Amino acid sequence: MKKINQTEILKETILLMKMKQADELVQLKDQYHYTIESLKPLNLIKNAFGQMATTSEFKGNILSNVIGISTGYLAKKVLLGSTHNPIKRILGTLLQFVITNVVTKHSDKSTEENSQNI
Repeated sequence: MKKINQTEILKETILLMKMKQADELVQLKDQYHYTIESLKPLNLIKNAFGQMATTSEFKGNILSNVIGISTGYLAKKVLLGSTHNPIKRILGTLLQFVITNVVTKHSDKSTEENSQNI
């Protein structure tokens, strides 16, 4: 049986510690580069919009707004068509605004009910 030499154990331990230190240095550099990339203004904006777009409340709001705006626009076009009379244009815009608000509020209630049922 070979006698264990304390010097060799110490050398092996030092070697293992140096390897561990080199590995941790690589990990630290990777984390540094990742942090620098994530703190760039463009990436911050992308992440913020990405998180907002994934929430169901935000999706419901977008959907209800799109439905409301589309309905208001279509109602204005169907009822007034394309007119050159400035008074009819103003009344058409007001009508579009009112219909958009009514439909948006109504679709908000229905999306809330649907999200509560899920």
